[in-house]
Amino acid sequence: MEKVIRPVGQPRVKKRQVIRSFEEAPLDGRTRLEKMFDEARGQPALIGFATAGSPDRETSLRVASALLEHCDALELGVPFSDPVLDGPVIQESSFRALQAGFRPRHIFGLVRELRKTSDKPLLIMTYYNPVHRMGHGPFCEAAAEAGADGLLIPDLPPEEMGDLRERAEECGLAVVLFASMTTPDDRLRMLGRLTQGFLYCFAVKGTTGMRESLSRELAPFLERARRFSHAPIAAGLGISNPEQCREVGRLADGVIVGSALVKAALEALAAGEDPLHRVGELAFLLKAALLQ
Repeated sequence: MEKVIRPVGQPRVKKRQVIRSFEEAPLDGRTRLEKMFDEARGQPALIGFATAGSPDRETSLRVASALLEHCDALELGVPFSDPVLDGPVIQESSFRALQAGFRPRHIFGLVRELRKTSDKPLLIMTYYNPVHRMGHGPFCEAAAEAGADGLLIPDLPPEEMGDLRERAEECGLAVVLFASMTTPDDRLRMLGRLTQGFLYCFAVKGTTGMRESLSRELAPFLERARRFSHAPIAAGLGISNPEQCREVGRLADGVIVGSALVKAALEALAAGEDPLHRVGELAFLLKAALLQ
């Protein structure tokens, strides 16, 4: 198990203008996310997830591109050797990526390739350890130069970020924060004030993974989150089918689906199939459910 080391001061990086759009128009990550929600016109956004490098780099690039055809934004998960916050599906996909030689530094090349053909928001989800090892400034600068729009670091609370937020802001990256059903009002108010892009609301208790039904506590939790957050709210974890997606979409500004999409890819690979069809079909059905 790799020890997670908490932040210390990092060297200041020079602020750069980063060209983010495939049309070569300057647009920072927070602006791109705001634009996504504004253009939704009352319809919830679909935010997909793919494990970078699983089962290999080229396949994950093709899967991510297929997801971007139907999703409004995409989270790219950086594979990690000790993914304690993830369920078995994403753990397996992370293991496959690492076995194939994918390393955290390779995420930037993957983002760069996706940015060539899409102007939709691209978010890097990673455990804190890889960010610390590379350094706050260098990591944020590399992410921004590649075309990423934001960072999600689920094992790093805002009180322990040190200068990471400042480094991210210098590079135009949104730092998305997380809230759960057990988050008390005073902390939810703080998270809602500090988050950028959107507030990631856990739709279930526990690790990532699919659930057969949604919690009865979800609706009141999202009502609280909306009351305290200045940013849009997006719900994720445990959302596994179009029906659940539709139900959550009635309560939130965005719906995040991860394990179900990753599982579709893994099942296709196990059956000797190209995962693009299953993943693309599921993403299409999820988006269609939100439009109903």
